[in-house]
Amino acid sequence: MDPDWDEVRTDIHVGRVTAFYGADLQKYTSFRAHLSGEGPVRQLLFNEKGVISVASKSVHMSLRRGLPRWNITHENMKDLRCMSYTSKGTSEIVVAGLQNSMFTIDVEKGVITREVPTEDGYTMMKLSRYICAATSTGSVNILEPNTFRLVKKWRAHAAGINDMDAQNNYLVTCGYSPRQQQGFMLDPLAKVFDLRTLVPLPPIPFHAGAAYVRMHPRMSTTGIVASQSGQMQVVDLMNPNTVNLRQAMVSNYITNLELAPSGEALALADADCSIHLWGSPNKIHFTEIAAPTEFADVPTNIPPPVEWTVDSPLNSVGIPYYREQLLSAWPSHLIFEVGAPPPKIDPEILASITPMEFGGYAANPRNTRRNQVENTRLSQIVEGPVRAPKFLSEKAREQAKEENIERRGSDVLEALGAMGLGNGLKAEVPAMYRNVEIKYSKFGVDDFDFEFYNRTTFSGLETHIANSYSNPLLQLYRFTPLLRNLALHHASTSCLSEKCLLCELGFLFGMLESASGQNCQATNFLKTFSSMPQATALGLVEDETVNDSLAGMIQVMNRYLLERMSSDYKQILPQSGLFEQTLATAALTSIRCVHCHSETVRPGGTYVNDLVYPSKLPLKGQLRSPQRSFSQVLKGSVERQDQTRGWCDRCRRYQSLATRKTIERVPDVFLINAAVNRAEASQFWATPDWLPEEIGMIVEGGQLFCYEGEDLRIHLQRGQHQITVYELVGVVADINSGEHQASHLVSLVNVAISSREPEPQNQWHLFNDFLVKKVSKEEALRFVPSWKLPSIIAYQVKTGRNAVDDSWKASLDTTLLYHEFSQNPRQNTTQFRLLSPETEAPRAGTHIAIDAEFVALQQEEIEMKADGTRETIRPSRLGLARVSVLRGSDGPDEGLAFIDDYISTTEPIVDHLTAYSGIQPGDLNPRTSTASLVPLKLAYKKLWLLLHLGCIFIGHGLTKDFRTINIYIPKTQVIDTVDLYYIRERQRKLSLRFLAWLLLNEDIQTETHDSIEDARTALKLWRLFESLKAEGKVESTLKEVYRRGREVGFKVPGAAGGAATPFSPAPPPGRRLRLGGGGGSSSLTGDEEGDASRGVSPAPPSFRLSALPSTPGPHSGSGPAPA
Repeated sequence: MDPDWDEVRTDIHVGRVTAFYGADLQKYTSFRAHLSGEGPVRQLLFNEKGVISVASKSVHMSLRRGLPRWNITHENMKDLRCMSYTSKGTSEIVVAGLQNSMFTIDVEKGVITREVPTEDGYTMMKLSRYICAATSTGSVNILEPNTFRLVKKWRAHAAGINDMDAQNNYLVTCGYSPRQQQGFMLDPLAKVFDLRTLVPLPPIPFHAGAAYVRMHPRMSTTGIVASQSGQMQVVDLMNPNTVNLRQAMVSNYITNLELAPSGEALALADADCSIHLWGSPNKIHFTEIAAPTEFADVPTNIPPPVEWTVDSPLNSVGIPYYREQLLSAWPSHLIFEVGAPPPKIDPEILASITPMEFGGYAANPRNTRRNQVENTRLSQIVEGPVRAPKFLSEKAREQAKEENIERRGSDVLEALGAMGLGNGLKAEVPAMYRNVEIKYSKFGVDDFDFEFYNRTTFSGLETHIANSYSNPLLQLYRFTPLLRNLALHHASTSCLSEKCLLCELGFLFGMLESASGQNCQATNFLKTFSSMPQATALGLVEDETVNDSLAGMIQVMNRYLLERMSSDYKQILPQSGLFEQTLATAALTSIRCVHCHSETVRPGGTYVNDLVYPSKLPLKGQLRSPQRSFSQVLKGSVERQDQTRGWCDRCRRYQSLATRKTIERVPDVFLINAAVNRAEASQFWATPDWLPEEIGMIVEGGQLFCYEGEDLRIHLQRGQHQITVYELVGVVADINSGEHQASHLVSLVNVAISSREPEPQNQWHLFNDFLVKKVSKEEALRFVPSWKLPSIIAYQVKTGRNAVDDSWKASLDTTLLYHEFSQNPRQNTTQFRLLSPETEAPRAGTHIAIDAEFVALQQEEIEMKADGTRETIRPSRLGLARVSVLRGSDGPDEGLAFIDDYISTTEPIVDHLTAYSGIQPGDLNPRTSTASLVPLKLAYKKLWLLLHLGCIFIGHGLTKDFRTINIYIPKTQVIDTVDLYYIRERQRKLSLRFLAWLLLNEDIQTETHDSIEDARTALKLWRLFESLKAEGKVESTLKEVYRRGREVGFKVPGAAGGAATPFSPAPPPGRRLRLGGGGGSSSLTGDEEGDASRGVSPAPPSFRLSALPSTPGPHSGSGPAPA
């Protein structure tokens, strides 16, 4: 029996080999292996590449389909009888017979490598620990399988050996002995020999005459002994007295017996040339993991001839149904435009033309230059359906001129409406699936109109960051409620690991939810991910990877992220199995050596299951193979059975290993890698509605049963089994836009599953980086092999729908807000003091002032065009260098810092921006810095905690700061003084230094920036604004501020030119504004006595707005000034 295919092969006395397929023993193939004059085929051996047969004078190898590979003859091959594999495995065989020499043959090359002399003639051979070779005299020679040295000679029977089998450590033989007046008769004993100790064991009694024997492939000490009359006995070698008899009803005597490698089938051959197959009808199979059987192509039915006449309708000619790309579809790089249409003749020429025999002539109107040729193809170019949006600065200028604010919204709706599909048969890639790119103006990425691409309440992710190919996978994770809950709950714990991806994922999910449609970026997550050595080793970092498929990279990344986050989750004590319960498929993997049948069982759980697609070759007698459903393919993939080569500890060499999984439990979130690596696999996805929205799984007795559609509904109605029902969350799809365009990834997600309140129906959305658009279910689940194929599929238990758990907000671990984590002692303790957990615990509505400083980690990339213009390819990348947070609530410590962290970094800094950040070289280096250095994760988590505690952030120009920090603060929790002191119609925002000079009589940022000083100044400006608001003087003050700003060019006048007179609106009576918190304060009431007590110069007397001069001062002027 074939150990690789479900086939039974027999030899015929005329040198032919015949194969029968399946349990029905349908004839598969029959071919001549040897010349008829050589007699019968003596023995068959099988390996992965074909079938080897031996006759008296030749050795032949052919493919299982019958095509020959090689045939070997030799002058010394006179009476070959048997063969066996050697110590080199299936790559070498030794052939012997009733002759004085043996031959070793290289199976791969089909050549004789050695001729080995032998004293005995051999009739059969079996390989186990040794090569057991039966002689014609009834002895068995135990040969060393490498050198063929005689190790032991065992006299098994008196006359000859009829059959034998060797497996593991035992050899069993059946043979003849001479009887008086009756010639030779079969012995009533089957002899047993121990190959470990090389001594005989007690024989097996078999009174009917032991003719044939086979050892069971899965039970090492069990064998089957049979007589020629069909009586069979199943016996245990260790207990030969135990008898289990069976009788095969055959019409003639038995000529051979063979046991299937699986142990589930027994084949008997009789003298009538019949094969009798024994086994359970439901379990019968020949091999553990059968390779797909190759069948001959079935000729298609020739359509009947069409009787064609002039009256025959054209629709009577059939059109073939196809899914593959036709050969007539030439690639774009082989298509050339030739024969441009002729230009239209100028109407002036046609009006004045004089006809002639050959045409006509007219005066040249000289509407074109000499040698100028019109490009007539321009009229054929159609503009793409998506128009690039204008920059926000351009739109603001247009709106100020046209005063037509409604126009922008209509432009967006028209553009997004044009991105839809005209119909399901549209061949080109729809615009909403194509690559989207960020354009940069002189104001950077902040000037790009992201809202043009997203009019939903779900935030997209930007693309100008390294490794942003992972954006679709992150979106899929974010809309899986149970995975989202795990990440956010972990982020709220005391985890301070710098490399914790699960924390970073929680921070990202919180930002995406708070943004509610505003664009976000996964900067911190991808920065942490890129620093992982394992990610680089797996080829997941874009800068380190060349020409790898994004579909393959995202599937490897999916597996790596889940395994990494699992280890991150276990770092927090007490450990919980919730992560494995949510995401891991619990299973046991059994690995069995096909040769010695030793089996090893080890845990085989996995977080991701790869789909394994079956072959679509039709079975015998079928015109086409049956269509497999998604649930059938998924079941075969989860319970994956495979056969590979690996090391066997028992055999002490590389052998074929059969691997099989036993499922113990399925997770709440079922993640699948589509693994569409072959064209044959992509055809499954071409079937409409092949991916179901719901599937059901039953785990019983280590087996997995998977259902969908009507089968699932029936099982749910019966209620006989505990069935887990999953619903489709979404897919990550690989989009191939065109021949010369790089493929990219998008995600299609059912956002209704992750909503906090139940939705009446599913809502599918396309997430193409920062382009987000609602699509229909049919469009989301429609796949086209030529340009849209799935990469990752996510299912979640149906009971987890809308299971959005926000209880983590009530259990935030705020310990780090009250402790110092820097190893360096603080230099200026007068401006800093930690919060007291008893009296200063932040809560909702607590006012805090914040400012941050940044350094440049990467210069911007600029492309110079042929016309001399510059285009920004990628903006400069900034990194957080220092962040300061001050107390903002009214009290004696108002304006005193409780967070003042410098961020340690090992990344190269291309520019410290000292003039704007105050950061000196070496300040961020852990080896040389004396500042209070902390990791980025720690500084970020402090801000994240303050955000979710409900604090209100006060600062100047916070939008860009928060963007660079990569945190989103809702507008209800932000007080930005750049917006408080701003008149929209003036189109200018005022700098902090200018406002401090003009309104607070303070000169800040004289040499460099200091984040504590800037945050305190913003806090003072907010307090001043509140007092002006209480007096109703905000509007008049702003007008006067802009008037004075125009006079001085919106800049603080230098000392050399003389100081212009600032002004300070007085606070309301009785309102004393003292800021500084111990490190320096100023009083907006002009209380010099209080300031002097703190060692600070008193501010100039403040006066009311009505006392301001109405004429321009000596330093008046106009012109642009930086905001």
